[in-house]
Amino acid sequence: MSGPLDNHPATGSSVDGSASRPKLALSDRVRSLRMPQASQARQSGGSWFPWILCLLLTGTASYVGFLYYTAQEQLRQDKETAEAAKETTPTTSKARDIGPGEVTLENKGYIIPVHQIQVSPKVSGQIIRLHFKEGDVVEKGKLLAEFEDIDYRAARDRAQAALLEAKRNLEVLTKYRAREIEQAKAKLDEAKAQLVQLESDRHRSMRLRSSGTLAEGDFEKADSAFFAMKEKSKQLEIDYDLLKEGPRDVNIQAAEARIKMAESEVTRSQWNLDNCKIIAPISGTILTKIAEEGNIVNQLSFNLKGSLCDMADLSDIEVDLTIQERDVAKVYKGQRCRIRSEAFPDRIYDGFVSRLMPTGDRAKGAVPVRVKVNVPKEEQGEYLKPEMGVIVSFFKDDKKSEMPGTKN
Repeated sequence: MSGPLDNHPATGSSVDGSASRPKLALSDRVRSLRMPQASQARQSGGSWFPWILCLLLTGTASYVGFLYYTAQEQLRQDKETAEAAKETTPTTSKARDIGPGEVTLENKGYIIPVHQIQVSPKVSGQIIRLHFKEGDVVEKGKLLAEFEDIDYRAARDRAQAALLEAKRNLEVLTKYRAREIEQAKAKLDEAKAQLVQLESDRHRSMRLRSSGTLAEGDFEKADSAFFAMKEKSKQLEIDYDLLKEGPRDVNIQAAEARIKMAESEVTRSQWNLDNCKIIAPISGTILTKIAEEGNIVNQLSFNLKGSLCDMADLSDIEVDLTIQERDVAKVYKGQRCRIRSEAFPDRIYDGFVSRLMPTGDRAKGAVPVRVKVNVPKEEQGEYLKPEMGVIVSFFKDDKKSEMPGTKN
């Protein structure tokens, strides 16, 4: 008979199975809560991250190493350059025996013209034409610029008119003076002749009056005519003397003074007019152009330009350099030198020390020195230009070089 006890194992096994199945179902459910795709993505990303980090570290280390190598290479080159310069530059701390013709000192300087001038007009005005540009080589007397000259021309014409007037006034006082004197002398002689006649008539009238044959009125007429002519003769004589020697001479002197004054005014106005054309004061090269057409140039103004250009004779140049006080004893006037341009190292020129400046430079602890450069005529202004840097080598000679213009 089959009862509940007979079916117990099956029931038991079914119970066990039912008890284990919920646990398995819970695990499955826990696994089902996971995100398979996100997990796979993390596993894939995590596998590449270390490699990327290694590449970054490797690149950074390589860059730092390159920078270090470059810095060390630069330091090495700078050290080699300093040692080479030290070998080529004469040392002052340790004296060495330098024979004649050897370089005793080298120093850097700059080219400057011996004579550099600033071309400035003598009058003020507006520039209407310019006839030069930078770099032009001009001869002395060449026209450089022209100013507007209307006012200056009018002033010249006015001065010439005043001079002409003064000359005409002097002619009035001098040209006809001799004729005027002759005229006054003739009038005086006529008056004297009439006075003699009137005096005779007066004496005759007095005799007739005494005899009673002449009326009183006729006598008075003859008497007054005589005295009137006598006074007129005195007046004419005074006029004659004044024409010969009198205020006319003073007037002539005043007229001559006015002529001189008018002549000076003409000279000044003509000078102003002539200086409306600016010419080159020397032969040389135009270095800089300061003014342009249309500019008003006035030397007395703070706001306007006062000059046209700078020019210099580049056939007469020298080197401006400063020698340290510790090396001044190696430099002397007339010393032979060699000048080498930094821009054109293959161009070497001869020169000599033209002068040592009378005062030193306290701030630099040096003495300014000028070295005259001998430049061939065909190379003037070509390779050595003002303000260019050059290297000057000073030679030690037994006999000082002879400077131009000196005798042995």
